[in-house]
Amino acid sequence: MQLPLQWQAATLSTMAASPSLTPTFYPLYSFPVTSRKPAACRCVSGEKAAVAAGPAFSVTPKNKSDVDYLGESTKGDFNVNFDGFVGERHVGMDRPIEELATLEADEAEKLLRDLGMPAPFSATRSPRGIFCTRTLNLRSISAIGYDMDYTLIHYNVMAWEGRAYDYCMENLRNVGFPVDGLAFDPNLVIRGLVIDKEKGNLVKADRFGYIKRAMHGTTMLSTKAVSEIYGRELVDLRKESRWEFLNTLFSVSEAVAYMQLVDRLDNGAVEAEVGTLDYKGLYKAVGKALFRAHVEGQLKSEIMSKPELFVEPDPELPLALLDQKEAGKKLLLITNSDYLYTDKMMRHSFNRFLPNDMGWRDLFDMVIVSARKPEFFQMSHPMYEVVTGEGLMRPCFKACTGGLYSGGSAQMVESSLGVQGDEILYVGDHIYTDVSQSKVHLRWRTALICRELEEEYTALIGSRSHRASLIELINQKEVLGDLFNQLRLALQRRMKDRPAQTFAATKLDDQELTESMQKLLIVMQRLDEKIAPMLETDGELFNKRWGFISRAGLWDKSHLMRQIEKYADIYTSRVSNFLHYTPFMYFRSQEQNLAHDSYSFYCTHSDEE
Repeated sequence: MQLPLQWQAATLSTMAASPSLTPTFYPLYSFPVTSRKPAACRCVSGEKAAVAAGPAFSVTPKNKSDVDYLGESTKGDFNVNFDGFVGERHVGMDRPIEELATLEADEAEKLLRDLGMPAPFSATRSPRGIFCTRTLNLRSISAIGYDMDYTLIHYNVMAWEGRAYDYCMENLRNVGFPVDGLAFDPNLVIRGLVIDKEKGNLVKADRFGYIKRAMHGTTMLSTKAVSEIYGRELVDLRKESRWEFLNTLFSVSEAVAYMQLVDRLDNGAVEAEVGTLDYKGLYKAVGKALFRAHVEGQLKSEIMSKPELFVEPDPELPLALLDQKEAGKKLLLITNSDYLYTDKMMRHSFNRFLPNDMGWRDLFDMVIVSARKPEFFQMSHPMYEVVTGEGLMRPCFKACTGGLYSGGSAQMVESSLGVQGDEILYVGDHIYTDVSQSKVHLRWRTALICRELEEEYTALIGSRSHRASLIELINQKEVLGDLFNQLRLALQRRMKDRPAQTFAATKLDDQELTESMQKLLIVMQRLDEKIAPMLETDGELFNKRWGFISRAGLWDKSHLMRQIEKYADIYTSRVSNFLHYTPFMYFRSQEQNLAHDSYSFYCTHSDEE
């Protein structure tokens, strides 16, 4: 059984809070993008496209693969052919493994520096790192599927969502809503928040569903008000009639419009124009207006006519996919966008950065447009083959490698490629549509793209000294509090003529006990006065209203992070970050309980045997 070659440390909050970690970001490559010349077999996929093993190595094929001690498949692992195991570098390999590993690890770090390549752990300390929630062996992944919008293509939020907001407001104006004077404010809303459609509030919940912050209309509510409104309530996303989770950046324009119109509803302006509405009815009206903007095609037509105004280019992204393809991965594009829009956006974003006159279609073994996710992962729909550049289609019952299709289902993809389940990694930006559904229904491996992580991580690093001081003060108060509580219990027992917890505590005279408690209480009160404002400002470098998207406070993780940890195996800010890690990376969360996982793994396999 082959050992994992690389283990990737994981959690964003742990690393950022540690003052011993220095953020490091290396250039992905030291040569210009245009100078890269791939091999002639660049468009070949599957095992034939993998790096030739040669006489010194062999590659574990699928039919001979096992699972390692973390339960990951060994498919794609390199193995040493011991017949050719000779040479000066192999002298001394019989020394104790602890000594050998230390020596080789030091040499590996030095060689990586000499070659100008970032070590994976160093890359993870950067805003462009990949963070891991559960073990993922990329070597065993046969196919990687990608969403397009906000995954392979990142839009300028102010431009794209701003225009979506404009079209939405125009549609609302046409049916009588008073929208004059309103303007798009992207700082009003962040992804990961939840709309309470019953109360007209926007809330931020922790991982357990307890609401930590709330905004009614565009006014932030006080902590006391939040407690009075939601003290006994939890956010339950299963109650879709009340709660609306902002899964993606596409939710920003809708949420901004809704919260602004809540103010006008409260002022009576909306009711006077369009009749009686409650907060639920208002949300439905806003959603309908935005839906019209998308369906009628005005927004997408404008974007297609001037994509340079809306799309943020990423020259490294096509190269990341090229590395994966040349490593033998079958690449898929699975998007809800239609063919004409997909082709226009992908040509604009990819073709100019690909070498040797390649086009974006050359990267993908299969392209599926109008996929109708999340139903794509749940059930079967008719499939059509796109046969002309104008988007003309004909019915199709079986997908083939290299094909371009509309509709269909994930099961069709698995059948056509001969892969299934944990052999497939799907990468998308939408927690529900992309990540949770592919995980729950198909057991695909999953990666979430969350662009805001870059800004958040930078903010965490910027506030590192502040957070270290804050944590130190809190730790000091806890020590003082432990002593104070013990003395308080000793005083309580003394007042009842009972001995204290220990003989030494019982022997304390009354004055010494009282003075010690007074001093501790004064110090703790002064610490509270110092800690409270520091805790209040924690995270405000990211968003003045909401703090961090990945956390609700100093330690409590947000509802969004709960969803990420539940459904996404890895998460990162952009697809091009894969250039740091190679297509053979072995990710493992630092928080993984090795003893428990290994025990469960071996018990399971012992039962099977």
